[in-house]
Amino acid sequence: MRLSFWRAAILACMLIAPPAAAEKVLRYAFQVAETGFDPAQINDVYSSIIVAHIYDSPLKLGYLARPYKMLPNTAAAMPDVSPDGKVWTIRIRPGIYFADDPVFKGKKRELTAQDYVYSLKRHWDPKNKSQQLYLVDGRVVGMDALRKAALAGSKFDYDREVEGLKVIDRYTYRVTFNEPNPNFVYSLGSNCNLTCAVAREVIEGYPDRTMEHPVGTGAYRLKEWRRSSRIVLERNPGFREEHYDETAPADDAEAQAFAARLHGRRLPMIDRVEVYIIEEAQPRWLAFLNAEHDLIDRTPFEFVNIAAPEGRLAPNLQKRKIQMSRNNEHDLIFAYFGMENPVLGGYTPDKVALRRAISLGIDPEEWIRAVYYGQAIVAQSTVPPTAFGADPDLAGPLAEFNPAKAKALLDVYGYVDRDGDGYRELPDGSTLVLEIASVPDSQGKRQDELWRKWMDRIGLRTEFKKNQWPQHLKESRAGKLMIWNLGWLAGDPDADTFYQILYGISKGQANHSRFDLPAWNAIYKEARTLPDSPARDRLYREMDRLFFVYAPLRPIAHRTLTGLAHPWLVGFRRNGLSRPLWQYLDIDESALPTPQPRAGAAAAR
Repeated sequence: MRLSFWRAAILACMLIAPPAAAEKVLRYAFQVAETGFDPAQINDVYSSIIVAHIYDSPLKLGYLARPYKMLPNTAAAMPDVSPDGKVWTIRIRPGIYFADDPVFKGKKRELTAQDYVYSLKRHWDPKNKSQQLYLVDGRVVGMDALRKAALAGSKFDYDREVEGLKVIDRYTYRVTFNEPNPNFVYSLGSNCNLTCAVAREVIEGYPDRTMEHPVGTGAYRLKEWRRSSRIVLERNPGFREEHYDETAPADDAEAQAFAARLHGRRLPMIDRVEVYIIEEAQPRWLAFLNAEHDLIDRTPFEFVNIAAPEGRLAPNLQKRKIQMSRNNEHDLIFAYFGMENPVLGGYTPDKVALRRAISLGIDPEEWIRAVYYGQAIVAQSTVPPTAFGADPDLAGPLAEFNPAKAKALLDVYGYVDRDGDGYRELPDGSTLVLEIASVPDSQGKRQDELWRKWMDRIGLRTEFKKNQWPQHLKESRAGKLMIWNLGWLAGDPDADTFYQILYGISKGQANHSRFDLPAWNAIYKEARTLPDSPARDRLYREMDRLFFVYAPLRPIAHRTLTGLAHPWLVGFRRNGLSRPLWQYLDIDESALPTPQPRAGAAAAR
């Protein structure tokens, strides 16, 4: 009797209770492998994207806002800034909690001002080898002394109160600079690697696993990680109550429609995100076409003209109701020259002549056609023309393609072919070989072909150092590469970001070429204290002039990127600056294909 009663009760509950909602899963791919998830130790774009969804900065960049706009995130309001621009006071909202983790011993762990102060201090700790330190190095009152003591052999003292990084109360902290720092507002909102909050208990509880064990207050938490293969994040069940409140631009009717549709929805709307590392373009593209991936936010350049000829979505994709979002990326593609390399580094006229000749031998138009399939514009300097402080009318001399001038310059400075083999030697008669770092994928092979063709034309021998991108990045930061093609993607709209790659203090961080010219550094130090203004523009033009003279790198292109999404993905827009994306998206299950093909995604992995 008893068993029959409980069986009947269970059956009744099954009939009454609604079925569990299907888990909404977003799937797409990165083209380059991640390095890890500790904000203080990473600097690559792909790891930074993951980190920006796990951790929280005090401010955020509006996802749909155009022009770009900074907004409070965990902060209760925009920072209070002193009239002299040196003192920034940030107040954090109460009631925000870190994701559950055993290190918290079963207790809810609230985010406090102390977490932000601790997290910022981590960038001065030599143990972390922070790639963001250059943004604040020498600028925050008292922090240099703390770092100096640690470099001398003492343990970094996180408990020592420092005037420049001070907790005012449980939810308020203050950052005091030695000089005005107007661009710090961008660091507080668009550079999670620098300003996001980690919990000290997590860092100390997993001292050797901080790159693999992220615990933040963001919308998602790490569920699974197969290095260089698969990253899975799931909704953070303890995420605070946040609602969709984006305002679309007046000239974007489609964005206005989905913003209205999503308005008021609790974030995040997607339960699980699966990111696959697919380095080759074709399988990445096919995974999207076959609906194994919902989104391809960087359509491979070799397929853009098929997907969107002349910038318009192809008829076959229109028929499938594919969504397209294109924007000019706030980036720089360049080839840098190792300024400490014995062959082409240095500031003497002969070394400058060699770098300028190599630059003159590179055809940026051909690079854009061959590598980016026309989806870019020629870079005239390090700064994109749309950045605050850029010179839109600039015609930079390092953008010139002129093999005849390159050969004449090499002849004048003694780089001549003495043995008749078709390749020039160094002025002292020793062998001259340009060693170019390259990745072993299809795009890397195309770049190798271009380099060999161009350098052969002016009589310079080339060899290619093949390795995976993360390994090149490690060697580049250590100053071990002679030449490398690299991209610099900004997280804020200001030109300052693109001058940091030439600042001497940033060597081994943003400055991969290790260019370190005292005259240039002095002008930059003055410029960075000024807001966007004609006075700052004048300093920028002088910095440009010195850059053109010494040629530490060859600017090549600023790319146009095309993102595509299937019709069931709601809310997608490419944002050239903001890293957080997933919490602003939803999946319309009624629009999913039947039968759902996504279960076959393993084929693309």
